[in-house]
Amino acid sequence: MNAGSQDPVYVTDALIAEDIDAYLLKHQHKTMLRFITCGSVDDGKSTLIGRLLYDTKMIFEDQLASLEHDSKAVGTQGGDIDFALLVDGLAAEREQGITIDVAYRFFATDKRKFIVADTPGHEQYTRNMVTGASTADLAVILIDARQGVLTQTRRHSYLVQLLGIRNVVLAINKMDLVGYSQERFYEIVKDYSHFAQQIGMESFLPIPISGLKGDNIAARSAGMPWYQGPTLLQHLEEAPVNDARMQDYAFRMPVQWVNRPNLDFRGFAGQIGTGTVRPGDAIRVLPSGKTTTVKQIVAYGGNLDQAVAGQSVTLTFADEIDCSRGDVIVQADEPCEVADQFEATLVWMDEHAMLPGRPYLLKIGTQTVTATVTEPKYEVNVNTLEHLASKTLGLNAIGVVNISTDRAIPFESYGVNPDLGGFILIDRMTNATVAAGMIHFALRRSQNIHWQAVDVNREAHAALKNQKAAVVWFTGLSGSGKSTIANLVEKKLHALGKHTFLLDGDNVRHGLNRDLGFTDADRVENIRRVGEVAKLMTDAGLIVLTAFISPFRSERRMVRDLMAQGEFLEVFVDTPLDVAEARDVKGLYKKARAGQLKNFTGIDSPYEAPELADVTVNTVELSAEEAAERIVEAILAR
Repeated sequence: MNAGSQDPVYVTDALIAEDIDAYLLKHQHKTMLRFITCGSVDDGKSTLIGRLLYDTKMIFEDQLASLEHDSKAVGTQGGDIDFALLVDGLAAEREQGITIDVAYRFFATDKRKFIVADTPGHEQYTRNMVTGASTADLAVILIDARQGVLTQTRRHSYLVQLLGIRNVVLAINKMDLVGYSQERFYEIVKDYSHFAQQIGMESFLPIPISGLKGDNIAARSAGMPWYQGPTLLQHLEEAPVNDARMQDYAFRMPVQWVNRPNLDFRGFAGQIGTGTVRPGDAIRVLPSGKTTTVKQIVAYGGNLDQAVAGQSVTLTFADEIDCSRGDVIVQADEPCEVADQFEATLVWMDEHAMLPGRPYLLKIGTQTVTATVTEPKYEVNVNTLEHLASKTLGLNAIGVVNISTDRAIPFESYGVNPDLGGFILIDRMTNATVAAGMIHFALRRSQNIHWQAVDVNREAHAALKNQKAAVVWFTGLSGSGKSTIANLVEKKLHALGKHTFLLDGDNVRHGLNRDLGFTDADRVENIRRVGEVAKLMTDAGLIVLTAFISPFRSERRMVRDLMAQGEFLEVFVDTPLDVAEARDVKGLYKKARAGQLKNFTGIDSPYEAPELADVTVNTVELSAEEAAERIVEAILAR
């Protein structure tokens, strides 16, 4: 403990039993500050949080006894209390002395309640840091006084700035190990200030501390009389919280649930993101743009005269207008924008690289839509801040991209409103979160391009040809017989008087897709283009046959989703790899095995077989003629 400080009084069972009601009442109306600790490995983040819990008397007697025992068994302080063990809950963390997961802890003082997220220091766990920072009001960036500003310090600082955290504490830790040197402190502050200026960080508060010794944590340090600023805990108690700041903006509330307990009540429930609302206020529902006024604000315990940012309420309207989950209720005379194309920053969080053109689910607020990355613009080198040309993003990479959604959505720039500007991307096949994103602005072309109404529609085109439009999608390995069978199917349909067109994988690469290679990203774009062309052909009333390896389920599903219900027929030409390779009509497998042909499906690039194809033909059991007959029957039976 610091000189002059008193030993903390630990929470006991008797204290808890003494007056729980009084304790809860005391904390009920306190503000809540959410903050994160971040920085490089072994900068002392977990130790700092452990010290905060210790100094604010938030450790129970049994926890203290366990901490003392664990400190002697696996601690790093020679038998003295190792405060990091209060936070590093994973066995792997204790063994290595590092944090690899986001650990959340609650504590409180007489002035405020706190939730702190201890985020990982290793680069490979950057995605965990983004998760912890996404709801934070404040960031404590730690620096080891012996090491100074490191690569991960810069990375986490860049992410803190990117995620819109404007209240930043630069905690220069382990000052006891540099003799409480004032010169070393200011040397690090100067170095960090230069980088902060480069990333647009307007201000930060530097505090010299020792998490282990408790210097300038809850009490001033006798070893650093030259520092006259606030202690860390003092600053945490006085820092502004986001909920108060967000009340100053225009009213926004994403609708989470339409509340209909009976026929006489219809309300729209959600958490207010920004602003204030009162009965009688004029509001607008986006994206429809319908307007009305607020009739009631319903909350637990009764109706309210006013509700503000951070509160969860149910609103009723004066008029019956359409409103559903995913819509956003906004101030009528100050609405947010609505668009379907954006520039955004992405933090890629998945081990599989981003594939432009691949459809992902985009969740923003309470709405989920389908989205594609249409154009990667550049990747950011967080060490030098230079922009690097890149066609994709790998794990933990940060880049700026253009994104397109399948329908217009209400949004605001992330810098203005994180709730309506922040989003996540989700893999549609695995439901894994693959990226976190921040919208910058809508692309102008999204506001200038509109659907043109036509009088002769797709149904009229198909009726003229006396058929139902369809896409028959042949998928299978190279050498499986897709093109051969598709050609036979077209001949049989033509003989029956059907209007068809065959799109073959090799043929389209001579023109439409001549600029594409065979990387995963190029394969995705290849199928995206073919899918759009096939859709246009079905608009003309044609039966479109496509013969492509199309190795990924996600892209085949993307094309299916483009078509009307029942107009997509997936045909799996099921041929074992050894059989397809034995045929090797084009000699491609031989080249791939020799290392002369990279990214070849089945050899060094994956093929994802359909899980439930509409038609499966096994070319080992069936001849090409028999397979074609089976497919034609399926087409005509629709």
